[in-house]
Amino acid sequence: MESIDLLKIAAAILALAIAIIGHEIMHGWVAYMYGDTTAKNAGRLSINPLIHIDLVGTIIVPATLYFLPMLLGGESGFLFGWAKPVPINMQTVVKRGGYNAGMQVDLAGIVYNFTLAALASIVLVSFAAPTTGDGIFSIFVYIFVLQLVIINVVLGVFNLLPIPQFDGAHFLANLALKYKVNSVAEFFYKNEKYGIIIVLIILMTPLKDYVLFLPVQTVLNLLLS
Repeated sequence: MESIDLLKIAAAILALAIAIIGHEIMHGWVAYMYGDTTAKNAGRLSINPLIHIDLVGTIIVPATLYFLPMLLGGESGFLFGWAKPVPINMQTVVKRGGYNAGMQVDLAGIVYNFTLAALASIVLVSFAAPTTGDGIFSIFVYIFVLQLVIINVVLGVFNLLPIPQFDGAHFLANLALKYKVNSVAEFFYKNEKYGIIIVLIILMTPLKDYVLFLPVQTVLNLLLS
């Protein structure tokens, strides 16, 4: 494996860690602003990556998506994953701030991802792409910032999808409860156990080209144009 490949892998792993850990911390932090100390008491507002690792979402899924295409004779795949969800007492949040507060908690991670992607894109377009004559550090920084843009956009777009157990579904559930359409919220709650299965189906089939890659490419074109 060439050194540039190792740089890409290291940059992608670091960018993914910042994206998914920050995403979860923001959920807990916004909940804390509304009086829910569950995540804080559990030590989950820490940036220590070890306490946020999820075996499937942080290790197995990203490694499979990235390395499987290479093992099949193609180029490296894309990185996608998630950290262990922070514990949140939504009843406390809703009691203190209503369902609007609940929706803010739901969207906190997505807002973080898109904000970080936007900031990274500003940095990226401000510098010329490195050449082979540049130092390893310069190349690494450029690849890292590029991966920050791409991975955060992927996470932001994916979490907007109304997949049970993920942020988009949580947002719609709280929105439905706000307007007393309880059946919608009950649907998402009852089907949370199928969320991971739906995610894997999307990622492992051509569905990802339409529900993920198309909107991701649209956002990336806007940020990097």
